[in-house]
Amino acid sequence: MNLSVIVFTRSGCRFAQKIKEAMEAEGNPCEICAKGREASAWGIPPLEEPLKEWTGRQFAARDALLFIGAAGIAVRAIAPFVKSKASDPAVLCMDEQGKFMISLLSGHLGGANELTKELAAICGAMPVITTATDAGGRFSVDSFARKEHLYLDNLGLAKRISAEILENRTVGLYSDFELSGQVPVELALGKRERLGISISLDDGYDPFSETLHLVPKIAVLGIGCKRGTTEEQIETAVKKVMMQNQLSMHSIKKAASIDLKKDEPGLLKFCEAYDAPLLTYSREELEAVVCEEDFSESAFVKEITGLGNVCERSALKASGRTKLIQRKTAENGVTVAIALEEYVVRF
Repeated sequence: MNLSVIVFTRSGCRFAQKIKEAMEAEGNPCEICAKGREASAWGIPPLEEPLKEWTGRQFAARDALLFIGAAGIAVRAIAPFVKSKASDPAVLCMDEQGKFMISLLSGHLGGANELTKELAAICGAMPVITTATDAGGRFSVDSFARKEHLYLDNLGLAKRISAEILENRTVGLYSDFELSGQVPVELALGKRERLGISISLDDGYDPFSETLHLVPKIAVLGIGCKRGTTEEQIETAVKKVMMQNQLSMHSIKKAASIDLKKDEPGLLKFCEAYDAPLLTYSREELEAVVCEEDFSESAFVKEITGLGNVCERSALKASGRTKLIQRKTAENGVTVAIALEEYVVRF
């Protein structure tokens, strides 16, 4: 979570500094600035550009914004940039005396509600959260998806599920994964409800007439490719293998390869497109990887890299597992193997 804080009075600066110290102590980047006629004398960096320009930049670059000042200032500042709950950052507002911390925008998917509680505790403020499910102590599928790092495929259905829950109706629950903790009473596990939630890597499976798919991001791709392989060639090979295994492309968490490929343009572009970091390992690191089955060896690959198999070893190394769900497959100069990180649904 990276946060930007802006204050509009001298008295608000002490809270900004306190928040910055607490956030950075937890390893979370935090920038603070002050906007006002005498801001240069308040002890924190003054903001020279117009508030609208600053807000637009923060919306594009930050996970969260905190306005320490009047809520009206915050509302007017963010209004031109609000687009969707799926992409808007968390926006919070606190009065300059530190009495109330308000979750203003993106309470669930953006994480504003949880951040409001955290920052309120730091400042000694009262957290103010107005989303209906949270105010009523009900299950919120948006918040659950964010907490569990699940891709949520349909915001319209998520909204309908929340509406059903607020009307004291249950919605169905299906999961391919072990469930830990107490399943919320609003979710009917194993019942044939009309509307329900599916927690699965297969976003094409519909256990309910209307199914909201929540996809865990746990797929680790091991990729090998020839020099100069394009992003499109890699994507085509990966999509084919993922489809064969009934794995959503939204389940991709990261990709891995040998360090000879750390600057391969097509591979880097593919990873950027799917927001999947590329991890690379030395020959010695990959050579030490253990697999429950024998690796699929290639004399050609060994001649080039010193290893008989790159993709399988890379997938296992990056996932921390010893078993593949997909062994090496080759497609137009691209090799792909898949491992899954361990995952349990936690309520």
